[in-house]
Formats: sequence, structure tokens, C-alpha cells
Amino acid sequence: MLLTHATLADGTRADVRLGDGLVQEVGELVARDGEEVLELDGYLLVPALAEPHTHLDKALTADRFGREFTELLAAIGAWHAHRETLSVEDIAERARRTARMFLANGATAIRTHVDVGQGIELRAVEALLRVRDELRELVDIQVVALTYPLTGVAGAANRVLLREALAMGADVAGGAPHVDPDPAGHVEVVLAEAAAAGRPVDLHADENLRPDSADLVELVARVGAGFPHRATASHCVSLGMEAPEVQAERAAAAAAAGVAVVTCPVANLYLQGRERPAATPRGLTAIAALREAGVLVAGGGDNIQDCFVPVGRADPLVTAQYLVVGGQLTPTAAVELVSGAARAVMGLPPLAVAPGSPADLVAVAAGSPREAVATASQDRLVFRRGELVVRTQVGVTGLELEEVA
Repeated sequence: MLLTHATLADGTRADVRLGDGLVQEVGELVARDGEEVLELDGYLLVPALAEPHTHLDKALTADRFGREFTELLAAIGAWHAHRETLSVEDIAERARRTARMFLANGATAIRTHVDVGQGIELRAVEALLRVRDELRELVDIQVVALTYPLTGVAGAANRVLLREALAMGADVAGGAPHVDPDPAGHVEVVLAEAAAAGRPVDLHADENLRPDSADLVELVARVGAGFPHRATASHCVSLGMEAPEVQAERAAAAAAAGVAVVTCPVANLYLQGRERPAATPRGLTAIAALREAGVLVAGGGDNIQDCFVPVGRADPLVTAQYLVVGGQLTPTAAVELVSGAARAVMGLPPLAVAPGSPADLVAVAAGSPREAVATASQDRLVFRRGELVVRTQVGVTGLELEEVA
């Protein structure tokens, strides 16, 4: 397949040949006899996007609750009651639909956290493993077994369920230390179960504005002491409230330990800081300090239309918009957080519009990365392993406005 007249991220125009699942050639190319040709004039062609932090088991349930939630713990309580009613089929149907939404927007890799625990037991893991396998040819899905509490008597059943979820095939061990009575013990349990199963970890960490929240500190210390697999801390909100010197110190420690951070701007801007009506904090982690220290930082969309966040269209470019406005990143940096950096957090090979790269690509109706982020146009073509798998076309019709004399 030959893609012609595409605009690349650096502003140059090029033709791109795909074959055998790879990018084969980039330059001024001539179509071969019988070769399929796609005209991409007016499109920006970049490596596929990725979603490093979402919740497919919760997606598209917002209208089921009869009210809207503006506080994290209240949303958790409402969700825990609702999840008891969910069947494997219901979870799988919504997860499948949302994964296809991500794919249509150009994401060919998704990491989803999936609830394990009282009332839901292992049904959500069963559903997401099914969807992961069904969609394997279209999108890489990683399933994170998320459960809490994990310590003491209250966490005994969840410890067993976490172990069983990993044995079933969950890809990553997850947790949420900040909602466990013993956050440090929680981190210890997750790392022990992950090490025993040979899995990486991805924790909801410090998802609050409390100055005493230290999930990231605990994770960094224990990973630095010898945890043998990849480790990620998602959210890390409280770090954004620390003094610059504390941010720099903790960021340097995370970089040295190789702990990655996923910031989730949509959910954190929506839920955090509501109790502070004056000088309201953004509620994001210390993105600049982390990146300056060399920490691998990615951007996640988090919840998609559920009781935690009522909006969301499963689009990493929308996450990039929030990173520009809320995280004060440049558009180019924001795109990296939802593409190359997101794949790196997931342990996936890098992508490039260059010969030899796996041909997972997305073409967006835009003339530059800045314009792609600014408009987040849904007019896109998505390529998976060198094949066009989704095309969304957007048209505008209406009355012509008469020129005013």
C-alpha cells in the first residue's frame, strides 16, 4: 500500500509505502503496478496513539446512576454498589465498544484497569480478557487487575483475588494504596504478588491533595530495592502540591528507580481541588519536574463517561488538549505523552514513520501536530500492521453566508 502526499510531524511532505506489517519506504515514491494507493493530501501522518490508563469495565455507564458525582470517594462508593449488578456480558459489550472508539481515534494500544473485589469478584477480568483476545489483531490491550484494600483482615479476600486474576492472565498487577488503611503495606503486597507472577505493576498512587500522601515514595523505595519488572505510578496528584525542591528530589528518585508516571488530566482536573474555592489547584502531578528529572511520563484519558468522569470520547488527542491547557505543555510534547511515551510505559516497541518500523499509524486531517491537538478532528485513517482498519470521514454542510457589503 502506498500513502501519498502525507504531511509528517516535522512538516515535510512524503509518500510512505507499507508492506508486510512494516513501513518499507519513505520519500518521493512511484506506485507499483497494481499497488493500492491512498491519497493523504491534507492529513498529518504520525505513529499510532496509545491509551496508558483507562477503565473499560466502567465505561459508558454515566446515565445509570441518576445523578452526577463531583467527589472521588462518593463516586467510588456508588460504583462499588453498581458493580455488584454487572454481568460478564454487560462489561464485555461496553469494553468492546469503547476499545473500538479508541481504535477509531488512532489508538492501537490500551492499558485498562479492571476492578477485582467484593461484588465483582473476577467477572470484570474475565470480560476484559475475552475482549483482549477478540480484538488482538486490531489493538493491543493490557489488563490491570485493580483491587483494594489489600492489607489486614479486610484485604484478605482481595489478596486471593489478585493472585487469581494474575493466574487467569491479567497482564499487570494494580492497586490503590491511598484508599488502603496501610498504604505502605498495600504497595508491599502488590509488588510481592507481581514478582511471584512475573508481572509489572501499575498503581493508582497519591490520588489526593494531602501533603502526607506518600504512595509514590513507597513504590520508588521498594522498586529501587530490587523489584525486577516495570513499575508505573498513575495520578501522583499530591506531588503537584509539594514545594519545588521536594518535587525535584522525588522526581530524581523515581527516575533512578525507573518508575514511570501516568498523569490523568481529565479526571484530576474534574475531581481534585473542589474543596478549595479560592486559588483552586489544578490537581495534576508535577509534570515539569518529573520530565526534567528524566522520568518517563505519559498521559492517560482515565474514565470514559462513568460516575467518575461524565465526559470522554476515548481520544488521546483530547487528553493531549488537557495536557496543553491544564499541564501547560507544548502541543508537540503533549502528543509525545499520548503516543511514544504511552507505548513505552506499556513496554511496547516504539513506532516511527520510518523504514523498518511496525506500521501502526494514524492520519489526522491537520497540517501539523499543533493543529491535530487543537482541533482533535475525528477525520482520521488508522493503520494496524500496515492495513487500513478504520476510516472516519467528517463533512460539513450548511447554508452559505452572503457577503455583507
